[in-house]
Amino acid sequence: MRDTCEALRSYGVRTLALPVDLADATERQRLAERVLNEFDRIDVLVSNAAVENEGAFVQTPWPAVDQTIEVNVAAPIHLTHLLLPHMLRQGYGHVVHVSSIGGKLGVPYDAVYCGTKAALGEWSRGLRLELAQTGIHVSTIFPGYVVGVGMFARFGMPPPWLVGFCTPAQVSTAVVRAIEAPCPEVIVNSRPMRPVFALAQLFPRLGDWIIRRSGVAEFQRKKVGG
Repeated sequence: MRDTCEALRSYGVRTLALPVDLADATERQRLAERVLNEFDRIDVLVSNAAVENEGAFVQTPWPAVDQTIEVNVAAPIHLTHLLLPHMLRQGYGHVVHVSSIGGKLGVPYDAVYCGTKAALGEWSRGLRLELAQTGIHVSTIFPGYVVGVGMFARFGMPPPWLVGFCTPAQVSTAVVRAIEAPCPEVIVNSRPMRPVFALAQLFPRLGDWIIRRSGVAEFQRKKVGG
């Protein structure tokens, strides 16, 4: 974070870096208040932070499940609730939520994470419709397996060939493009996924078969040492 701030300052950009526990509602409130006090306005909110506690659901301790829900779902909703009134008053704003293709098609041994990302995506859809004609835009980014750095990269395993992947640079580019030319959803992945998502929604058994046949189910099991 410090390196990013320093790089932005070299372009004359005013920055503020605040470490915050997004699982704590009080700290989320403090974050919003500090930003508004410092800059007196909010034009763009990008919710990218997330946690992923993978493993068999019944073996996952409840505190880990609760943390995943708080950070992945409650935090973006809470921060939007805190900052949206200011955007509405100024008549402009853009809210971007980074979800996951897991939010379009759930996978085993990561059910809670996928559930939170699905909730984030559909809440964003409802909010986007609610805010139509207000000058406030809502976009959702759906990255595939992100290679190089991040939660997935720590496993050191290449994703299944049929599923594809994306890079951090591609995700950040998608976020910038969604803001510059407002669009509701962007899927970031090396292979086309919309047809798969559509088929899985229309034919759930086929969706389950695709997940197994593509190697994703076995891949997820290996990731957690199952």
